[in-house]
Amino acid sequence: MLAQRPGAAAQAASTNAQHLANLVWLRRVRDRIDREFALPLDVEALARGAHMSAGHLSREFKLAYGEPPYSYLMTRRIERAMALLRLGDRSVTEVCLAVGCSSLGTFSTRFTELVGMSPSAYRRQARLAPAALPPCIARQVTRPVRNREAPARAALLS
Repeated sequence: MLAQRPGAAAQAASTNAQHLANLVWLRRVRDRIDREFALPLDVEALARGAHMSAGHLSREFKLAYGEPPYSYLMTRRIERAMALLRLGDRSVTEVCLAVGCSSLGTFSTRFTELVGMSPSAYRRQARLAPAALPPCIARQVTRPVRNREAPARAALLS
């Protein structure tokens, strides 16, 4: 049997405790993004709230949730924009501002990147589609997918 270095168990316990503490802060950051997506949020402000540097928050958030905090924020914004566009009672500019984006160009680019079509094309398509799906199912089916994830998701749905 191999002998452990003195203090190795204590160091492992300390590392595990720090990891769990980080997960608590990361969950708080994710909850804040989900709750305040329409407000002007940036990674530095989120990191200050989590008592981490912006770089450390980004690395840890990506390890825990698969994408950096800014990408997660933009995905939440695009999801909400998709829901507002399906309602069809607002212009694309109004939707852009309602979800917390300040630049229509950046919003349209990110929307097209995640959804695969422009916001106005999505609104036209949603207007033509019958409302046969309950909102909870429609939200799951129409969830934005990053381009690199699209082939894997298509395989799961087929």
